[in-house]
Amino acid sequence: MKHHSENILPIGGASEISPSWNQFRAPLLAGISAVLMAAGITFLTRHFRIGLTPSNSSCAEGFYRLVDAPIGRGELAVACIPVNAEQEGLMRGYLADGDCPGGGEPVLKVIGGLRGDEVDVEAGWVAVNGKRLANSATLTRDSAGRPLTHVVWGKRRVGTEEVWLFGLNNRRSWDSRYFGPIPLRAIRGVAEPLVTW
Repeated sequence: MKHHSENILPIGGASEISPSWNQFRAPLLAGISAVLMAAGITFLTRHFRIGLTPSNSSCAEGFYRLVDAPIGRGELAVACIPVNAEQEGLMRGYLADGDCPGGGEPVLKVIGGLRGDEVDVEAGWVAVNGKRLANSATLTRDSAGRPLTHVVWGKRRVGTEEVWLFGLNNRRSWDSRYFGPIPLRAIRGVAEPLVTW
């Protein structure tokens, strides 16, 4: 029996084949994965932090999480600093990129002065309510030898919506001695250590 191939016709051409789930599955799953990863990273950076950058000299290196706790003197806080200071910190390498209003990362600093406190910043020390803080001398140059501007020396009363932040366990901490008080609303929360080293 003789068969003629010319009599055999394919059913539907390639252009008529409807797209199948398999063609869309990989790109769709990749897109969903990217969105979930971005959401996860955003959540972690808002609620957890790694204290590794130069701005975090007020705390040990490690993992920290934000907790909903009262803002009190001596607490380690996560905060955005004033935009002009933030931009200087980015330019000088004190801060990494982040989600604060000026494009920098939030800092981890100890709350040193609250509403009504008297903060006295002098060349050789800082005092809060008459008590001198250890390692609080104001430096004139940073570790790269660049001049450091600082707040005007002298006493001032902390305003109702202000806080002063310090990182005095490291004499080179860049903190409120240099950029002044920050708005209370700029504090994102209290940082609680999870694991430090």
